[in-house]
Amino acid sequence: MDFDLKITGGTVIDGTGQPRFRADVGVRDGRIVEVGACAGSARAQIDAEGALVTPGFTDIHTHYDGQVSWDDGLAPSSVHGVTTAVLGSCGVGFAPVRESDHERLIRLMEGVEDIPGTALAEGLTWNWESFADYMQAIDFPHAIDFCAQVPHDALRVYVMGDRGAAGEPASEQDILAMRAHVRAALEAGAAGFSTGRTDNHRTADGLNTPAAEASARELIGIAEAFRGVGHGVLQAVSDFDMAVSNARFDGEFDLIEQMAAAADGHPLSISLMQRDQAADQWKRIIARAEQANARGIPMRLQVAPRAIGVMLGLDATFHPFVGFPSYRKLADLPLAEQVAALRQPELRRQLLSESSMKLSGKDSSIPPLADLLLANLDQLAFRLHTLGKQPNYEPRLADSLGARAQQSGQPVLEVLLDALLADDGHALLYFPLYNYIDNNLDNVHTMLSHPLALPGLSDGGAHVGTVCDASFPTFLLSHWGRDRPQGRLPLEKLVKMQAFDTSRFIGLQDRGAVAVGQRADLNVIDFDKLRLLPPRLFADLPAGGKRFLQTAEGYRATLLGGVVIARDGKLTDARPGRLVRVGQP
Repeated sequence: MDFDLKITGGTVIDGTGQPRFRADVGVRDGRIVEVGACAGSARAQIDAEGALVTPGFTDIHTHYDGQVSWDDGLAPSSVHGVTTAVLGSCGVGFAPVRESDHERLIRLMEGVEDIPGTALAEGLTWNWESFADYMQAIDFPHAIDFCAQVPHDALRVYVMGDRGAAGEPASEQDILAMRAHVRAALEAGAAGFSTGRTDNHRTADGLNTPAAEASARELIGIAEAFRGVGHGVLQAVSDFDMAVSNARFDGEFDLIEQMAAAADGHPLSISLMQRDQAADQWKRIIARAEQANARGIPMRLQVAPRAIGVMLGLDATFHPFVGFPSYRKLADLPLAEQVAALRQPELRRQLLSESSMKLSGKDSSIPPLADLLLANLDQLAFRLHTLGKQPNYEPRLADSLGARAQQSGQPVLEVLLDALLADDGHALLYFPLYNYIDNNLDNVHTMLSHPLALPGLSDGGAHVGTVCDASFPTFLLSHWGRDRPQGRLPLEKLVKMQAFDTSRFIGLQDRGAVAVGQRADLNVIDFDKLRLLPPRLFADLPAGGKRFLQTAEGYRATLLGGVVIARDGKLTDARPGRLVRVGQP
């Protein structure tokens, strides 16, 4: 046989940005060996007539750090064309770790990334201590490949113990130890190092994350671990404090830039989004990143392809009535019983006459911001939309629940309650939080179009009760490449961004393009049929924990190393994926 597999009749978008072309793709021993006529015979064949053939996607911002130790499917990313995921974002993770700090890291991840602590406590295998141990422990067959970054918070706690967890300044000895651990991890194949510096990230106990206020001296000292290593990236998330003052913004950006400069040419990525508190901050981040690159400090911008928002529902982590006294009495009931009770006229009248009690500090899954939102539901309603059977992630202000109440003359709370009770209580409300203060995605268009942009921030595996942004790759293609009435982007550019560009950024040269010699990590996509299905909650985490999963239609097949890992949007039993040790054969 000339080929193990042949994909025939498809239109290839090869990931390099060049115009699409019609060709067959021949695969042998997990690699692409021909793109063109592929006249020889093959053991297996995939008919791609009328479909696109693209590289598999590399998601550079996920939080599967715990899930990877017990779940070999790595959904939902694996059903959205992703063939390589990068773990260890935002400075949080589970290695290195001492046995005495297991619970501490669970509380950290539970608070920062909304992953149920009970699921982590039951699911994590904890058969590691060092970061190299962790990489060895998770290196078993999975549906897709994955890389791991060293998280600053876990590293700090490992080296400094209680002092590190409390955010105390690191000594020179502490910094040297952290640098040595990062260097050892890089030499073992870690993809890089990440740190988190945002006030929105708190432990489940409401405390600052360990590295939130790390000094420039500490960050520079750790980044020096990259010198002389042939691979490795840095990643940082920060508020930049522009809502406080311009001076705070410049000081914070200077600090991150100093860390990047100390890494001696290794690239850094930072999150880019539009926030209500500082609506134009994203423009200043772009300007500073441009200036850094002009000075020889490589810096990229991670951009979400839609609003960063949350889903609200009776069965989700959060919804508009979660703090109302009458609802609190029902909160532990099964969903069907909640719905039946909330439809009773007397209870309904009582509920609608109440207001929310203070929740932060009482419920670890509810952030302090929630109290502010619940106290201003009349205003919040103009940012709330029904997600619907065909999810609309760029809704109009006129279609908001606040506008619906205004048009109908109904009280806002009544409209919100009716919306939540739809679909027997399974209905979801969508609250675009960042990137949507102008009630459209025009600014996201500007971000995505910037030459420093990389698709990111999907948070796959995190915020499981409020978010399902692991579907970003599908949305990027379908919305920006086809469905948006104005301001669409070329499909060739979109594929390049989330396949070739992300792979090369993270240091992976063997994937991201449909080209001879590349790994046969591929998607066969019926683009005309590509669409997102509504997210649904499933109680499939350890200890019965719930998470949102969102699937898609239009993916005929996803291949990893020439093996079909998903067909028609559903995972097969194949598990060819492994840990990728970056910089190693």
